[in-house]
Amino acid sequence: MSKRMSGLKFFFRNGETWTIDRQYIGDLWIKQVTTSFGRIKGGDFQEIHPCAGFKIEILKEAENVQTADINLGGLELGMFERAVKYEDIEKMDMLYDNKDQDLIYFPYLDKGTPGQEGLDNQYQTTKIGQNGHLYIVIDPNKTVNDVYQLEG
Repeated sequence: MSKRMSGLKFFFRNGETWTIDRQYIGDLWIKQVTTSFGRIKGGDFQEIHPCAGFKIEILKEAENVQTADINLGGLELGMFERAVKYEDIEKMDMLYDNKDQDLIYFPYLDKGTPGQEGLDNQYQTTKIGQNGHLYIVIDPNKTVNDVYQLEG
């Protein structure tokens, strides 16, 4: 029996989450997902899946947060505005219809002051298009404007 991707759950560096159903995802590309084993922050050894790059178009209907994801940032700003203001998506779960999930880590380089850990990722660029869709690119070499040629 094959499994089908049913959605994505983003994890922000400040602990907030955002789940997006498959029907609200337009363009999606996850570049070079690999499998690694490691210990993160002194925890148990675990299998992790880093990727080399990521791009996504999220339809405007996904702006509404799901009940399990409600947080102050998303409620005050709306999830699209929150994603634009704080470019801090660290990882995501690929969710499947059989309840399986794969955790994928994104490329990350802190935008903050050297020696101080910040939240925003230098490799993430995020923009709301004129069509009301949210565009996110997490890539060491390309920005959201390079990939989607958005105006404004």
